[in-house]
Amino acid sequence: MADRSVELWPARLWVVRHGESAGNVAARAAEHAGVPMIDIEARDQDVPLSALGCEQAVAVGRWFGAMPAAERPTVVACSPYRRAMETAELLTQAGGLRPVGPVLDERLREKELGSLDRFTKAGIVSRFPHEAELRARVGKFYYRPPGGESWCDVILRLRSFIDSMELQFHGERVLVVAHQVTVLCLRYVLEQLTEEQILAIDRAHDVANCSVTSYELVTDAAGRAGLALRAYNFVAPLEAAATPVTKAPDVPPEPGAGT
Repeated sequence: MADRSVELWPARLWVVRHGESAGNVAARAAEHAGVPMIDIEARDQDVPLSALGCEQAVAVGRWFGAMPAAERPTVVACSPYRRAMETAELLTQAGGLRPVGPVLDERLREKELGSLDRFTKAGIVSRFPHEAELRARVGKFYYRPPGGESWCDVILRLRSFIDSMELQFHGERVLVVAHQVTVLCLRYVLEQLTEEQILAIDRAHDVANCSVTSYELVTDAAGRAGLALRAYNFVAPLEAAATPVTKAPDVPPEPGAGT
């Protein structure tokens, strides 16, 4: 008898990082200037897209829209942060998509920095030397800033999201719009990676704004179903539209070695 797990998964899954945000631009300027704080007034949840981020969202939306109708996303799930919601809205409009949603889900939000929010790497080292030392010793996967989250905390909520996705969106073609760390942590869960493996992926390449990571439902020789990675950090839709590719992290570079 065939394994019924094939009935639990979406047929396709795309994970798109939001377009470049005003926070990405401000963080890049602060790191370049070597100042301790990122100059942005809005709370992280309310940071909008930059003008370029809007262009990126439109470009990737048109790429989805060029797919045959039977292959386009049927459901959009989205982080409730403004930059992700704006990306989802522009993407679906530009592509002429008519999916269910966007379904807002707080479990898709970016990793929370707690007391270290808005500080640059230099600012953390100067203002929170104990935290910088602790992070260097523990490593970014397990380190939790005061009032914030570790990667493991993000992974825990994403495991819950994936369980919900299996219940609500099985057989659908699901598009998730979220954040840099969310993309990486979803890879960790879906591909059953180790700490060493996911951090090696993180070191190799930053997750580009509006890049596409995609999975396809497959069944192995024993009839067990699962999602197989088909593309990671795919930026061809931006390049085809002559839209600049940006890779500024949402979370500022963290201090210490062992990243």
